[in-house]
Amino acid sequence: MHCVLPPAAVDLHAVDLLDLHRAEPDFFPCLLESAAQGGRARYDLLLAAPEGGFALGADGVLRDLDGRILAGGFLDQLDRAFAEARTPARSDGLPFGGGWALLLGYELAAEIEPSVPRLAAPGGLPIALALRCRAAILRDRETGQAQAVVEGDHPQAQALTERLQRAWAKAAEAQLATADAMPAARALPALPPHRLDEADGAAFESGVRRILDYLRAGDVFQVNLSRPWRVSFDAAPAPADLYARLRAANPAPFAGLLAWQDWAVLSSSPERLLSLRSGVAETRPIAGTRPRQPDDALDDARRRAELIGHPKERAEHIMLIDLERNDLGRVCVPGTVEVDELMGLESYAHVHHIVSNVRGRLRPEVGPGQAIAAVFPGGTITGCPKVRCMQIIAELEGEGRGPYTGALGYLDRSGDLDLNILIRSLWLRGAQAGFRAGAGIVVDSEPAAELAETRAKARGVLRAFDQDAPHGVLRAMAAQVSSGQGPVAHPVAEAADALPAALSTAEAMDNLAHRPQPEPAPVHVGRRD
Repeated sequence: MHCVLPPAAVDLHAVDLLDLHRAEPDFFPCLLESAAQGGRARYDLLLAAPEGGFALGADGVLRDLDGRILAGGFLDQLDRAFAEARTPARSDGLPFGGGWALLLGYELAAEIEPSVPRLAAPGGLPIALALRCRAAILRDRETGQAQAVVEGDHPQAQALTERLQRAWAKAAEAQLATADAMPAARALPALPPHRLDEADGAAFESGVRRILDYLRAGDVFQVNLSRPWRVSFDAAPAPADLYARLRAANPAPFAGLLAWQDWAVLSSSPERLLSLRSGVAETRPIAGTRPRQPDDALDDARRRAELIGHPKERAEHIMLIDLERNDLGRVCVPGTVEVDELMGLESYAHVHHIVSNVRGRLRPEVGPGQAIAAVFPGGTITGCPKVRCMQIIAELEGEGRGPYTGALGYLDRSGDLDLNILIRSLWLRGAQAGFRAGAGIVVDSEPAAELAETRAKARGVLRAFDQDAPHGVLRAMAAQVSSGQGPVAHPVAEAADALPAALSTAEAMDNLAHRPQPEPAPVHVGRRD
């Protein structure tokens, strides 16, 4: 069941769903929203009324939220839970009417591919969490209209609907009361860190050189290597306060917040891992980056043109599209996998990216957990071939990534699903936080340039801590990245040089269309390379 919520008195878009989470974080644990435009970013979702679920703990043991040990793997359990609660396909056009909030940490990859070591990650967060949410508030970004949705078969459906209505009314009243406040009264709370630790740059450059050895030996074509930052605060910040700053500093199309127990994951991601809607599976890979120069329009335009026109940059992107086509081909109807958007350019607050979209029709017997297993983790944040790259990542990074390059999103009881890739994201536990940034290493990569790229990608997260400070280490770091040392995006490995140097979008699309479709694979967890 669902009901339309009344608009705020001042502005249809003015009620911030984050305020509802801030007021009742236990009842509204997960916010998924977008700063992008168009059909892919139409709805913001505030998932509500958590009742049960299960988690793969940092110790590698699968338990329900009452602590009982469960048999099998996390994704198998997700498919079992989905099968028990499944409803027919949605006919109301809404993305969510009850289901699960999903957090998938990178170390879930070891469940899918046992040859990949599972390393302990800082923070001690669960490796994966499926939180059963019986209700939500959905806001249509096109119209500003908001709706309260509750599972119609829930025994307390009417009471839940009324609770959602009260929460909305309270937030609307608060918004109206502060509409005329001075800007300072509405300013985001300052969250200066007590300490910031950036991983040793020399160690990262050494890792890049080791990857170059693997590339020249023919083990891999590209590896995504990342490095961590750790942040300490004098006192534990509220997840909503830190997310508000992250959202302001780095608007993104696949942003979100999941706060549960004593930890939270906050995301300003530009990248979609997997969407399932009405039986269509989509992934939206990003490969190719240039730092922005927003204070110099001519230089910023030059960087855009350089990125989209770089022949090896384009060849690398095609290589990763092929990887994603192969992943989707394992669970889609043969002949249906296609690239329906090729090498578009998207610009965000701090970087430009090359983006494509790959889609196919999901085989009817494939469950959501099986679909996730086919694409997780995303190829753009591991490399190619995926399994060997993950083994090299474990060797060189030396610790678990945690949420970084995992996924955050939702699964509806109808089978619709949307997951981002957790980049430009951080974890928070008490007064400690952490995040990572990476770069794709190819055969002619330069270690210093790769190090600089990680700093460029970290800028949006860093500025969430440092927006109001006129000086300080974070502002100085951002200035360094914006200087002449700025990072450049990377060409592809030698193996991709067989593609035409001046490959046009039309030629690339034609090449992809005439490549053989991958054969469908039996649906099971296991090796993919």
